[in-house]
Amino acid sequence: MTYSLDLREAALSYIKNGGSKVEASRLFGFSRSTLYRWLDMEDLTPKIHGSRDRKIDKEALKKHVKDHPDMFLHERAEIFGVAVSGMHYALKRLGIVKKRARV
Repeated sequence: MTYSLDLREAALSYIKNGGSKVEASRLFGFSRSTLYRWLDMEDLTPKIHGSRDRKIDKEALKKHVKDHPDMFLHERAEIFGVAVSGMHYALKRLGIVKKRARV
């Protein structure tokens, strides 16, 4: 969870004005270790994190599912060269689920 710059500055100013670190962490709702890390930082601005690179190309997977809708998960994972669980999560991220008929 990323805390806002205002919250970080408020917590540090609370400490500079005589408040204890334990009270600041309870009052503002974060751990003491987070507060100690902020005290050691020169720049308090939150870091921007990008998205992870994925092994499976989304567009290629969508096209493959469209072309081969009845393929098993383990077969599709073998074609893309990933684990079955990785294929499961990739399909889940795309909102593609296999519906089963109830008997």
